[in-house]
Amino acid sequence: MITRRLVLAAALLPGALGSVAASEPAAFDQAAFEAAQAAGRPILVEITAPWCPICKTQRPIIARLAREPRFRDLAVFEVDFDGRKDVVRALNARMQSTLIAYRGRTEVGRSVGETQAEWIESFLEKTL
Repeated sequence: MITRRLVLAAALLPGALGSVAASEPAAFDQAAFEAAQAAGRPILVEITAPWCPICKTQRPIIARLAREPRFRDLAVFEVDFDGRKDVVRALNARMQSTLIAYRGRTEVGRSVGETQAEWIESFLEKTL
């Protein structure tokens, strides 16, 4: 049975996925996140804060990796730790600088405070 949510996600899919470019994170949007999950895309959710030095270190590493051809389908969503407490709680994130990796609807990894480029790269490979 086709649900209204599935029909809505399918209708929004082209626009929602187009707005989630691999090279730049998109502010977390529940509908776009669910559409990316339904499409089976590799997804990275970044829990960040503008005052967080670890987040500032992670950001350029993730941006560089997301531009690589093998991560071209990666959807990157950014969640403001201070401003989006509802999403932070829903994702069960305890602190900023948390990275959550998904392959479609399945969470495949979680990391807190990692700043080594090689480790972040191998973490993102779990989404493929």
